[in-house]
Amino acid sequence: MANQVLVGLQWGDEGKGKIIDVLAEEADVVVRFQGGNNAGHTVEVGDEKFVLHLIPSGILHEGSLCVIGNGVVVNPLALYDEITELEKRGFDVCPRLQLSTRSQLVFSYHCLIDGLFERKLGDNKIGTTKRGIGPAYADKVNRVGIRGSDLKHPQRLEQRFRAQAEFYNRIFRDAGEESVDTDSEWDKVKAVAEKLAPLVEDTVLTLHRAAARGDTILFEGAQGTWLDVDFGTYPYVTSSNTTVGGACVGGGIPPNRIDHVLGVAKAYTTRVGRGPFPTELDDADGKLLRDTGSEYGATTGRPRRCGWFDAVATRYAAMLNGVNEIAVTKLDVLDAFDTIKICTAYNIDGQRVTDMPSDTDDIERAVPVYEECPGWGAKTTGVRSYNQLPQATQNYLARLKELLQSDIGIVSVGPERTQTFRA
Repeated sequence: MANQVLVGLQWGDEGKGKIIDVLAEEADVVVRFQGGNNAGHTVEVGDEKFVLHLIPSGILHEGSLCVIGNGVVVNPLALYDEITELEKRGFDVCPRLQLSTRSQLVFSYHCLIDGLFERKLGDNKIGTTKRGIGPAYADKVNRVGIRGSDLKHPQRLEQRFRAQAEFYNRIFRDAGEESVDTDSEWDKVKAVAEKLAPLVEDTVLTLHRAAARGDTILFEGAQGTWLDVDFGTYPYVTSSNTTVGGACVGGGIPPNRIDHVLGVAKAYTTRVGRGPFPTELDDADGKLLRDTGSEYGATTGRPRRCGWFDAVATRYAAMLNGVNEIAVTKLDVLDAFDTIKICTAYNIDGQRVTDMPSDTDDIERAVPVYEECPGWGAKTTGVRSYNQLPQATQNYLARLKELLQSDIGIVSVGPERTQTFRA
């Protein structure tokens, strides 16, 4: 397997964790390159279910080295809890996990200010998870952030933590909000910092040395293209670059080290939080998609907004990321429908549009133009090869391929590892 970047082509929750888990079996190194513990990858192995928030999904394969890259914002308490949980379940995590010296750290004051900002926005709130992700990235850009390397220097870490906590406490006091108990919070940070410090490495060197040896590297994105801070439905986005370029700046590797880009898309579309969603279904079909697909957030438990497949948005995302092929997940969820719809264009103010607008207000006004496909009236969860799929299912995938102008290389018909096959 060549060095590969895996990205989501929708609004996140495309089933990337499951596809990463399948691909990680052949990868020497698995790298998380952006986001924080506001995202989650759910992987099912046999009867066991794993929800990973910061640790790359490759940790479930004994042969993979896992790297949390410099583009990730890391809550050290959350990371420690995740390591502890995996160790309780029999995984030897620490010898196979590295944390970038350049990663930014997330603390309780980031989470509190995140919630304060959301409340102040009122009806215009973004719909964040309140995990402190945006404020941590803001500290990074403001050049006042605390980094992974500080975990190795307790005195420096304490000095910087207390200074930043006091800065935020002034904001909280002025706003009439409860302040951070700096001493109590520092005690928590200090306890986990001692345990996480041995994991901190210059992961740029790790990746370049791995590439020089000919190791295969899998770059794991969180969220999806339409949540990218530059290219997504701004301002209803996350605070990092979820697209393929994020692997370079968030992992520390040059573009010429990327051999293959795999985009992941559900056979329908979902979105969490606020923001435009042209194909959203607020009806019985939307409820059926949600219930059949168990569409609830891995991190927050929030019910996801559900709708038909949006070929306009997904084709643009495939183009933007330069995907070589696409993995279609949760195809089995559509087993329940007699008729399936695909959005092939938008109607915006009476004009037919086939390219995704760059202006969020235009997307808000977009009315989907659908074409209908017949359902297949059969369960696909037991299918293990493309040729076993009902002909109507193959026709649906062929139409997606045509609309997306990209090959479909992988199909998933369920959450289990074995329910995935090449197209």
